[in-house]
Amino acid sequence: MAENAIDHDQNFKELISTFFIEFLELFLPEIAKTIDSGSIKFLKQEYFVDLVEGEEKIIDLLVEVKQAGIDATFLIHIEPQATSRSIFPERMFFYFARLHQFHRKRIYPIAIFSYDQPQKEAISSYGVEFPDFKVLEFNFKSIQLNRLDWRDYLDSPNPVAAALMSKMRIAEGDRPKVKVECLRLMVTLKLDPAKSRLISKFVDTYLRLNTQEEETFQAEIAKLEPQQRETIMYTMTSWEEKGMEKGMEKGMEKASRSLILRLLTRKIGSVSDLCRTQINNLSIAQLELLGEDLLDFGTIVDLTTWLENHG
Repeated sequence: MAENAIDHDQNFKELISTFFIEFLELFLPEIAKTIDSGSIKFLKQEYFVDLVEGEEKIIDLLVEVKQAGIDATFLIHIEPQATSRSIFPERMFFYFARLHQFHRKRIYPIAIFSYDQPQKEAISSYGVEFPDFKVLEFNFKSIQLNRLDWRDYLDSPNPVAAALMSKMRIAEGDRPKVKVECLRLMVTLKLDPAKSRLISKFVDTYLRLNTQEEETFQAEIAKLEPQQRETIMYTMTSWEEKGMEKGMEKGMEKASRSLILRLLTRKIGSVSDLCRTQINNLSIAQLELLGEDLLDFGTIVDLTTWLENHG
């Protein structure tokens, strides 16, 4: 799978939102043990213009939580970053400022660096200062996967470890072994089938093996206990079949969105990038409803009002 064809943001968002507490327990245990697990609330995506690059951006993952014994909530902002960018710390500060201005709550910012290169330590702060005083010092938590050794997580009873070992520092010759160990750990956790498929899909996405590596992988799988081996193979086959079904559904869904956008353009004129993004995030049911309601639209205001009411 080509690197530029992988939807990194979606992969990490799906993994972390499914295993949110486990993610915190693995990388930020001090904050994890203070969280009231019954208070976790995933907030809807927020859109705004990125002042660094001048493009429309989406906050990847924003979670409202409470600390045990404290009534006031705070926000955890998690931003996966799949490429090394010198402007990223500045962007994190702008995200922080935007969220703080809108929500007026404490914010715990976290960046997950998932790129393979470079392996030098990523900058996790942004500041403004003069010779006589410091105006600003902004820091965020940094989880840089390519500086972590996958072997350190082999015995971690954590589903996030089972997935993210596939993006840690791996010697070229260890790739088949790491894939086996990711899936073996997944099996030992005895997760429900949907969660197992999620991890298996994540691992397979980031550890695509060539023919020789696949042979080594199969040989290593054969060494496992029969029950573990069967569960791994069943899970991998299951998510591949689900993926084929989902691919067909997505093709039909994409065609429907494209048709609705063309109809909207003919009905009310040009559709803004923000509206297009919101339409792309609608569920199938919402999309069908929009297809019916757009017949009554006269101006762009009708569309923006509809999206505000159904977003």
